Amino acid sequence: MNEYMRIALEEARKGMKKGHGGPFGAVIVKDGKVLAKSHNMVIKKKDATCHAEMNVVREASKKLKSYDLSSCEIYTTGQPCKMCEAAINWAKIKKVYFGNTYKDALNMGFDDERGNNRGLELIRLDSSETSKLIDEWNSSVKKSTY
Repeated sequence: MNEYMRIALEEARKGMKKGHGGPFGAVIVKDGKVLAKSHNMVIKKKDATCHAEMNVVREASKKLKSYDLSSCEIYTTGQPCKMCEAAINWAKIKKVYFGNTYKDALNMGFDDERGNNRGLELIRLDSSETSKLIDEWNSSVKKSTY
């Protein structure tokens, strides 16, 4: 077993034993060293975004004082859900090593393929005012593309 996946497994078990959330753990590694490790804390923190992967991205970003984690890789006990995959993508992490698949998660009651909010509606409103933000951003001296 990969040493970093073993740490992710330990984190997942720690979180399960404490009742913090589902059976998920994650580790971010940079240059062969563990930079951040965490487990799912959705139940503990009462925050739907506290997946193990989200937690380690936040922790690693804080330690590196950067949103750019392109020099890192992530090990996670489960295939990242769409939210976590998006966060990993925005953090520019290039490699994700995972154990369980979406199908495995479904067997545990987690529908990572579709989510659990079948009633979600996305409704676009008049954008005449919000579109002005684009011009403001593009002309801002503080503009920084990430």
